[in-house]
Amino acid sequence: MTIKLLVVGKTDVSLLEKIIEDYKKRIRFYIKFEIETIPDLKNTKNISQEEQKNKEGALLLKQIADNDFLVLLDERGKEYTSVEFSAQLQKIMNTGVKQCVFVIGGPYGFSQQVYQRANNMCSLSRMTFSHQIVRLFFVEQLYRAFTILNNEPYHHQ
Repeated sequence: MTIKLLVVGKTDVSLLEKIIEDYKKRIRFYIKFEIETIPDLKNTKNISQEEQKNKEGALLLKQIADNDFLVLLDERGKEYTSVEFSAQLQKIMNTGVKQCVFVIGGPYGFSQQVYQRANNMCSLSRMTFSHQIVRLFFVEQLYRAFTILNNEPYHHQ
């Protein structure tokens, strides 16, 4: 299986990018993993939030195949402990799906079309974080999930 993290907009903090790259390398020890970036929309001052979500949503959906398992990282999603998240990840892998796509949306969230396409929604916290920080939190939790699944000492209980 491949896991893809699909995000809107680049990370412009070099320190964050460096740490994300470190976790990306660690994750690839366990599974094929990639991060794909959809460019930020231009000239968004003249369009509504709903229109921006719809335009971003259309760009996101172009990158998702019909047979991909789609998980939205969304504040309204289910919250998991790290152990529960690793178990959920194992369930997804056990289905035999070829690719699981986790998506971090733009500043206003997701369009209705993206919500309708989603197979699952996951919340990393009820707090609000910048999209750049969420990327780091997610890749760390993904790495942690694989260390849990492999009974490695990274996670302490």
